[in-house]
Amino acid sequence: MSNDKKLEGKYNIKAVSTILGIQPGTLRAWERRYQIIAPVRNESGHRLYTDQHLNILKWLVEKVNRGFTISQAVALLDKQELEENEIASSERKDRTQSISDDLLKALLRFNETKSHELINQSFAVYTIDKVVIDILGSLLVKIGDLWENGKITTAHEHFATSILRSRIGIIMHSFPHNGILPKVVAVCGPEEWHELGLLIFTLYVRRKGFEVIYLGSSIKENDIDIVLDEVDPKFLFFSCTLKENVDNLLSLVTSLKDNREGLEIGIGGFAVDHLPNDKKEEFQEHIVGQSQADWELWLKSKL
Repeated sequence: MSNDKKLEGKYNIKAVSTILGIQPGTLRAWERRYQIIAPVRNESGHRLYTDQHLNILKWLVEKVNRGFTISQAVALLDKQELEENEIASSERKDRTQSISDDLLKALLRFNETKSHELINQSFAVYTIDKVVIDILGSLLVKIGDLWENGKITTAHEHFATSILRSRIGIIMHSFPHNGILPKVVAVCGPEEWHELGLLIFTLYVRRKGFEVIYLGSSIKENDIDIVLDEVDPKFLFFSCTLKENVDNLLSLVTSLKDNREGLEIGIGGFAVDHLPNDKKEEFQEHIVGQSQADWELWLKSKL
C-alpha cells in the first residue's frame, strides 16, 4: 500500500466508533490526552480517519480489552513497529467463515446483542471491505437463499435485514465522495422491499468515491423520473430479489433506456442472477454481476 493511500482520510468518527465499539467521546479523549493519532480534517472541519489510524486504534482497543489501561497500551504502542501488516496481527488466522456461521445462528435466534457483538468482533479484526464482502455479503446471499427456498420465515429475513442494514448504512455514509466522479442513484426495483443486496453494492460504489443518492426500497414508478430530472445521474442501479418482480423491472429498464439517453442502468440481485438465458443475453449490458470483480469490470466498461 502506498503512503498516499495510508494517509487518505476515509472514516468519520461515527464510523470508527461503530467499528471499534467505543464512544466518540472516548476517541476524542484519547487523541487529546495521548496524541496517538491526528485525524485529518475535511473542508467542513470534521475528523476523517485513515486506515493507519484505524489499525492503531484497533491495536489499542485490543490491549484495553485484554486488561491493560489505555496509558499502559499507549506506552506499549510506543515500542511497537507501526507498519500495518504488524499491527493487523498476521498470526491471526482467517476466521471469516466461522464468524459468518455464528452470526447467522444469532440472527436466526433473534439474538440482537450477540449479532452486534459478532459484527463488532469482525470489524476489530478485519478491514471494512473484508467484513462487508466476505462476511456480511456472503451471509446476505445465504439468508436470501434460505428465505427463497422456504427454510426461514419472513420474520427471520426482516430481523436480519434490520440488523445488517443499520450497520452497513452507518459505514456507507462515512466515506467522502469525489466530486469529479459522476452521481449515482440506487433503488430497489418495482414492488421490491428487500434492499440488503442493494446496500452491499452501494457501499462498494461509495467506497470508490461516487456520490450515491440511496433511495432504498421500491418507490412509485413515476417518481423515478422526478429523481432523475433533479439529480441528473450518470448511473442508475436497480436491485431485484423476488422473481415475480423481475419482469416489471425489465420493462422499466427498457423504457428508461429508450427515453434517457446517456443514462447507464445497472441491475442486480437474486432474481436478476437467475434470469433465463435468453433474458440474460437480452439485458447483458445492464447486468452488473454477483462479485466485486464483476462490479469492477462493469463500472470500468461504462466510465
